[in-house]
Amino acid sequence: MDRATGIFVDGIGTAAATSGVLSQLEGRIFALLYLQDRPLSLDEIATELEQSKSNISVNIRGLVEWHLVRRVVVAGSRKDHYEAATNFWRVVAEIMERRFRWCIRQVLVTLAEAEHELAASHPRAPFIATRLAGLRAFFTAVDAGLGAFTQGKPLDPEMLKKTMPLAAAVPRQRR
Repeated sequence: MDRATGIFVDGIGTAAATSGVLSQLEGRIFALLYLQDRPLSLDEIATELEQSKSNISVNIRGLVEWHLVRRVVVAGSRKDHYEAATNFWRVVAEIMERRFRWCIRQVLVTLAEAEHELAASHPRAPFIATRLAGLRAFFTAVDAGLGAFTQGKPLDPEMLKKTMPLAAAVPRQRR
């Protein structure tokens, strides 16, 4: 592997490791394939990255699932070959929808359940209800923004303006 490719492969691997979406090896595999002008076999990828073929095979499945890599048929070969995706809009939209938007919706469900269970007789009900409503407004706006992004639509700034600010923290009294 030439030096420029090595720098790119290692850098993308490092970025992937902190993404919460891909492992370091998945990032390295994607980066290697991205800089190739032809599909590579599992053997070629394993050799270039100095990994076992089985380790590459396991990690490449995740990349295929995220639509970052696709399996292609190479005429005259019985081996599986892979190439990197180049439609980043589709890739990022898929990641946003499947990873981040799902988490945001979990927060929204939790907020709805907590609001439903909050008893009016709770001594701090007004304060808690205000906090929950502020958080719900924020996450609803983020959810709508991600929805617009994944559909290739512009984000409506008026929606963001309507988002309630999170209630300010109550100042602590010094003892």
